[in-house]
Amino acid sequence: MKDWAIHGQEIGNCNCNPGCPCQFSQLPTDGTCEAVLTYRIDKGHYGNVKLDGLYAAVLYKWPGPVHEGDGQMQMIIDQHATPEQRAALEAIMTGEDTDEFATMFYVFSLMSPTKHETLTADISLEYDPETGTGMARIGEFAETKVHPIPNIVSGDPHFVTLALPKGFEFAEAAMAAGSTQTRNAAISLEKNSGTHAHVAALHLTGQGVERAA
Repeated sequence: MKDWAIHGQEIGNCNCNPGCPCQFSQLPTDGTCEAVLTYRIDKGHYGNVKLDGLYAAVLYKWPGPVHEGDGQMQMIIDQHATPEQRAALEAIMTGEDTDEFATMFYVFSLMSPTKHETLTADISLEYDPETGTGMARIGEFAETKVHPIPNIVSGDPHFVTLALPKGFEFAEAAMAAGSTQTRNAAISLEKNSGTHAHVAALHLTGQGVERAA
C-alpha cells in the first residue's frame, strides 16, 4: 500500500438540514444525498509525489442514503496539477491505498459505482473563522458559499462545532449553512440552498483521520 497524507482545509455542502443527520448515523433529511466537497491541500504527498498547494473537489449524488449505494461521483482536479499529481489525487479520492472504510474517500467511492470523467479547473477556497463565512469556487463547474446557521428566532449567527472522535472525514468541524450552484458538469446539485455545510481541518492518511495525541 502506497503511503499518503493530506493536510489542509475542506468545505462541504449537502442537501440535508444544517447539522446533517448523517453525522449522527441517521437517515438523510429527505432520504437522498447530493453533495460537493472542496479541498485545499497545504501539505501532502502520495508516495514520492508532493501535493502541497493543490486543490481538488468532488461532486456526489445518491438516490437514497449513501450506505445504500448506486451513487455517482465526478472529481475535479486543480488545473495546475502535473499528470503525476492528478493521478495521485484521483487515487486518493477513489479510495486506493486506503484501509477499508477508513476515509470518506473510500466509502463514497465504494458507494458510487458511476464515476464520471475527471475534470480540471482553477479551484479556490476561502474561509474566515471569525465571521463563519467562506466560499469554494470550482472553475466553471460549481460554487459553494457558506455562512453561520441563522438563529431560528433572531436570525443572528448561530455557531456550532461538532466533534467526531471516530469520524472518517474529520475529527472536528464548524457546522454552517451553505448553498451550491453547479453547471457544465455531469452531476447537477438541485437541492443545496441554505442546507448543511461544514468547514474542517483536513488531516487524512490511508489509515484514516489523524487525531491529536
